Amino acid sequence: MAYQAYGAPMPGQGMPMMGMTFGPPPGTDPLWGYFTAIAGQDGEIDAEELQRCLTQSGFSGSYAPFSLETCRIMIAMLDRDMTGKMGFNEFKELFAALNGWKQHFMMFDQDRSGTMEPHELAQAFNSMGYVLSPQSGNAIVKRYSKNGRIFFDDYVACCVKLRALTENFKRRDHMRQGVVNFHYDDFILCTMPI
Repeated sequence: MAYQAYGAPMPGQGMPMMGMTFGPPPGTDPLWGYFTAIAGQDGEIDAEELQRCLTQSGFSGSYAPFSLETCRIMIAMLDRDMTGKMGFNEFKELFAALNGWKQHFMMFDQDRSGTMEPHELAQAFNSMGYVLSPQSGNAIVKRYSKNGRIFFDDYVACCVKLRALTENFKRRDHMRQGVVNFHYDDFILCTMPI
């Protein structure tokens, strides 16, 4: 059975694909201050800088800070120029996606435990437009849960991978039939960075 739904765009998804580092003049965008305070001499942010930025900004709130691995895959999701870093436009796109995922997490964490249970995760994915087989859902839960619960950092890591893999798949599914053929190297390029 083919599961052809690709997921509805999350906030920030589908923004112009710009890898340029240039941003607005200081003071015009509230994120510009966070970005310039953390970005290195090259005007871009790597995974360690992103982790520091997200921790210092308090984005994760009462949840545990993001792991370095989650920050790496966040950058990989938007790293269109394959530098391992993100410019300001990518940074803005990431923050929009993170805000959407955080709202979804809070909305579907029905018991307000600060974690998601497998059925809550399935509901969250369905609300985003992802139609996953029960086998895929179970594989995701086994990969991302700790004692049957999914913490915010793992939820974001899962959302990042699901979005990035889905976008890579969509770019290759020209007929929109839910089936693609990959050359081995193309498959590796699509999956290994995230």
